Amino acid sequence: MKRHFQERKRMQYDDLDAWVLSVATHVRPSSIHWCDGTDAEMRWLQKQMVAKGALHPLDPGRYPRSYLHRSDPADVARAEDRTFVCTPQRDDAGPTNRWMSEDDAQRVVWPLFAAAMAGRTLYVVPYLLGPRNSKYCRVGVELTDSPHVVASLRLLTQMGKEALRHLDGSPDLVRGVHSLGDRSPDRRYVVHFPSTRTIWSLGSGHGSNALLSRECHALRIASAQARQEGWLAEHMSVLGVTSPEGKKRYVAAAFPEGCGKTALSTLVPDLPGWKVETVSDHAAWLHVGDDGQLHAINPEVGMSCRAPGTSLRSDPHARQLLAHDVLFTNTALRQDGTPFWEGIGDEPGPGIVDWRGRPWQASSPERAAHPDARFTVAMAQCPTVGDGILDPRGVPISAILFGGRRARVAPLVYEATSWEQGVYIGATLVSDTAEGATDAAPAPRHDPMAMLRFCGYNMGDYFAHWLSVGGRMLRPPRVFHVNWFRTDERGNLLWPGFGHNVRVLKWILGRVERSAAARLTPIGYVPTELDLSGLDLSDDHAQRLHEVDLRAWSEQAARSEEFLGRFGRRLPEALRREHEGLVRRLKVASN
Repeated sequence: MKRHFQERKRMQYDDLDAWVLSVATHVRPSSIHWCDGTDAEMRWLQKQMVAKGALHPLDPGRYPRSYLHRSDPADVARAEDRTFVCTPQRDDAGPTNRWMSEDDAQRVVWPLFAAAMAGRTLYVVPYLLGPRNSKYCRVGVELTDSPHVVASLRLLTQMGKEALRHLDGSPDLVRGVHSLGDRSPDRRYVVHFPSTRTIWSLGSGHGSNALLSRECHALRIASAQARQEGWLAEHMSVLGVTSPEGKKRYVAAAFPEGCGKTALSTLVPDLPGWKVETVSDHAAWLHVGDDGQLHAINPEVGMSCRAPGTSLRSDPHARQLLAHDVLFTNTALRQDGTPFWEGIGDEPGPGIVDWRGRPWQASSPERAAHPDARFTVAMAQCPTVGDGILDPRGVPISAILFGGRRARVAPLVYEATSWEQGVYIGATLVSDTAEGATDAAPAPRHDPMAMLRFCGYNMGDYFAHWLSVGGRMLRPPRVFHVNWFRTDERGNLLWPGFGHNVRVLKWILGRVERSAAARLTPIGYVPTELDLSGLDLSDDHAQRLHEVDLRAWSEQAARSEEFLGRFGRRLPEALRREHEGLVRRLKVASN
């Protein structure tokens, strides 16, 4: 096998070399390439992919150095039913994870990698997660036979020489092996080993199935590592909010997908003098600092966002974000070499080719872009990105927001009375989903801390870890629940959302400063005053935004009790007490 080594200190990486060679002996690539992350290397890779038809250059005048990648139509979904956490005991993975024993993974999955890279290049991709000069950063290495994965990781992480400089024989190295294989769904697996910090992914080139730095490392493996080391790895956005007086506070927000997490982190405030800056749009690693406060770093340096619904006409930030050096995946392509998707903000025009590469017309019943079409781009291009993303200590978090899409139950915003109640609110987070729903009654789905798919161990222990971290803080962040999606009986949204959400943030930060008024309800504090100046919002709508329906909450409490019961003896006693307290308060208020 032909081997390509970039500049590196040989003695420092002997263990890494030995592992790469042992994997290569099994997967049998035709060559090995060690990625250095340079511009020259990326241009070389892009040229290769264009020549093979794997990348399509976009119009260089309007989208300089940008490309479109099309997935295999049979490989465009998360492999959730083939994603496993391997722990010594089934209960260590918990009831929310698919479990496989470590021995079964070695017996069933690893043999499927035999000669899986035959005829392809094995790319060794070292990457760094977190600010480069932070004691909280971590190193991973992904071995992959997909040049598209290499191109994506270069946008999402600090890849190549920078990562190797941080390795220095560290035992914290996370090792990932990914191969496209033959893309057979029957041989598709995404397998995590928290005890050895190892990830295997076979049979898919789609999104997080293949980009092992994202959900696999930064969330599943990191969450288990964080439990051992006393920090938190969370599916959160982080934003800085500055008032007209110049006071800046940082907020972390955990929302299930489709509930506005990225939109909040790139918010354009509608109130004069308020500013929002983006620190993270996907993941946050949270540590208790020497000052006793909770601090957050963004492990990534790139963004991967859903394209459909992103308007380039009405959103000036999106236009700037996508001005150059973008990797689009599964969008449609216009005749003039520019991307198109539903919601882009203008007409498609003639000569559209859909995400599969087939001719498409506006009258077609099928979408031009795949519903999960994405763009991947360096975060430095985001016009709202702030200096906080570079802070090696992490930014101090004043408030944590949990939020779901609830048509009926949850008010616009309410505040927990304590850290323990805040953990309970996060543990019982629910969002309405279209899956199995009717128009009248969307199906509620539990998604604790928005981490249902991402927690790498038993979530009962995860809740206990949250409580433990809170006990180590001198000034825990205040915890809130927000819901931008409450509707009236006809399904009309009561709250205008988008840039107006800064008004909710204003109240939240007022609570942090102990200056905003609130009233106590059985579920927590709700606003008695909210800045509604300039909004066309009736008094009835304003009142209903903060309404606490005791009957609906009693029904919700019963569902939460059933959900929490799944964790049995692993559920912390403090959460049992919080639940019993909520039930008791609802009963008293109803009488």
